[in-house]
Amino acid sequence: MVIFQNYNNKLIGLFTALLTITTLSVSSCNNTSKEGEKVLFTIEIAEDATSAVVARILQAENNPISEIKFEKGTYHFYPDKGFEKFVYISNHCDLMVNSAFPIENLNNLTIDGQGSTFIFHGVMIPFLINESESITVKNLSIDWAESFHSEGLIVARDENNKTFDMQISNEYPYEIRNEQLYFIKPYYEHGIGQSILYDPQRKAIAYHTEAYTGISTKTKNKTQNNIDKIEYKYSYDKRAPEYKDIGTENRLRVEELKPGLLRVYNHKKQMPPIGMILTMKGEQGFNRVAPAFRVTHTKGFNGTNVNIHHAGGMGIIAENSSDLILDSFNITPSNGRMVSTTADATHFVGCSGKVVLKNCTFNNQLDDATNVHGTYQKIVDILGDDKIGVRMMHHQQKGFVIGQPNETLGFVRLENSFFPFKKTTIKEVKYINSRYQIITLNNKLPENLKEGDLIENLDGYPDLLVKNCKISNNRARGLLISNPVNTVIEDNFFSTEMEAILIPVESGHWFESGNAANVIIRNNVFQDSQHGGHNRGVIRFVTDDDNENIAFKNIEISNNTFNQFDNLILEVSNTDGLKFVGNTITCSGTFPKIHPNNPAIEIASSKNIIFKDNNYKGDVSSENIIHADNSLPNLNFK
Repeated sequence: MVIFQNYNNKLIGLFTALLTITTLSVSSCNNTSKEGEKVLFTIEIAEDATSAVVARILQAENNPISEIKFEKGTYHFYPDKGFEKFVYISNHCDLMVNSAFPIENLNNLTIDGQGSTFIFHGVMIPFLINESESITVKNLSIDWAESFHSEGLIVARDENNKTFDMQISNEYPYEIRNEQLYFIKPYYEHGIGQSILYDPQRKAIAYHTEAYTGISTKTKNKTQNNIDKIEYKYSYDKRAPEYKDIGTENRLRVEELKPGLLRVYNHKKQMPPIGMILTMKGEQGFNRVAPAFRVTHTKGFNGTNVNIHHAGGMGIIAENSSDLILDSFNITPSNGRMVSTTADATHFVGCSGKVVLKNCTFNNQLDDATNVHGTYQKIVDILGDDKIGVRMMHHQQKGFVIGQPNETLGFVRLENSFFPFKKTTIKEVKYINSRYQIITLNNKLPENLKEGDLIENLDGYPDLLVKNCKISNNRARGLLISNPVNTVIEDNFFSTEMEAILIPVESGHWFESGNAANVIIRNNVFQDSQHGGHNRGVIRFVTDDDNENIAFKNIEISNNTFNQFDNLILEVSNTDGLKFVGNTITCSGTFPKIHPNNPAIEIASSKNIIFKDNNYKGDVSSENIIHADNSLPNLNFK
């Protein structure tokens, strides 16, 4: 085992030599050996471990590594000497970023923190994993010295004058420019932007936060000239960062009453309640810059006994990878913060094989616990008998390659069906730019194919297992799943601000592909989900296209406990084959009802729905438990 200690004596020369190779591309590393050197980093490099770690990883082409261990301790990592690379990251910002662990073209590597804590500073992706195989990261905690969000305690409110006051602690330095609030961090800054209330007593998203947040920072601008005359030859994404502020101006005005005490004017929703904490993370399109793990084109990733206390984005974003297992992979806040990760805890795009989340805790993140889906890309050119030009529709899909040679594509026309009307395989994907690619196929195109149809990678979905996880206190959903293969969700606890489980077909905004089939939801506990105020079911099957086509098949929801303060438990549409069996529904009384006129169950555009052996102890009258449309006029709750 090689031991790396501090920068002294002969090690100065060694590190100087190793660091010269940072001018090389990490993609030159090609470690295919099953055996490699075992490396131990000691606490003596802890002040800034970045240089030592980067240097040794970049030398793996000539000196393979099988294991990297850290002497137990607290290690700091700064971006100044990190490995720099431009990255397009799904559902994140696209940017030049620095990494302390640039793992590319490496195989059979284990990184063992042995209980260490890694503290990151500024805009970094701690683990940047690409084109690799059999990578394990275990026994470590990840945190940031300064958070990518900021918090303010609401100390006064005035509904008549539309103002509220908030106290800002010294943890969140700020300045006011032209009556606008900016939080200043080392290497980073953000305004109010996207915001939501937390209840510090419950350390969870505040009850009925939708009545108060997000804070309305923008309004329509008052002066325009000839903007409506601008024409674009090709389609463009009005929500992309370069366009999203056209036609708007700042609505809010912020003034300092005294150091640390701010007054906010012109918010148009209700003024937030005194004692709540407003969490703020800056403008959408600019505020997802530093996920803790980014895994791409990798076969076999294991995250075991990993604790992520914060990240400026997701805990892990995995793209076009297979066989990902997260065991005791926990997302929880630290240092008294309300927020852990500022986006999803975990997210999987175009992944295949097995995706397993077990024994995990996902708390206080500012988006879903997990999101599993593929990508719809729009056909904008038909270039021959076997060739199409496709466009990435959402700005956070830029750079995404839909598949590899011989993977199966489905052609989709959602107004006709949520399932592919034809299948073929890929011969070649030619990358032209981040929005446009040319795909050559192994077969001729369907005769009825037209521009505007969508494609999806039918091989880019996994066998998904979510087992024995605790999901609570976060903004948004628990699980957001569009997976037509197999999904098992069992033995979990959910208490979420929005849906505990949302299974959609979505093609109008995020272009996240996939319907759902073969879904088992069993032996879970659902406690007071949808407490943010949205009028939606705790479990929800929904499409964003207004038609009656079947999207979801073969669903089992069995032996679960729903202990809810509000009425609506299950919302189902466009489904063929759902069994709701052996479930218990009770009324918790935790909060006042927000939507007291709802039934417990809503069904639309569906068939073959069965209710059996369920126990309803809520307070909706028996004749109103189920509301079904004409597709199932005689459906009864049993």
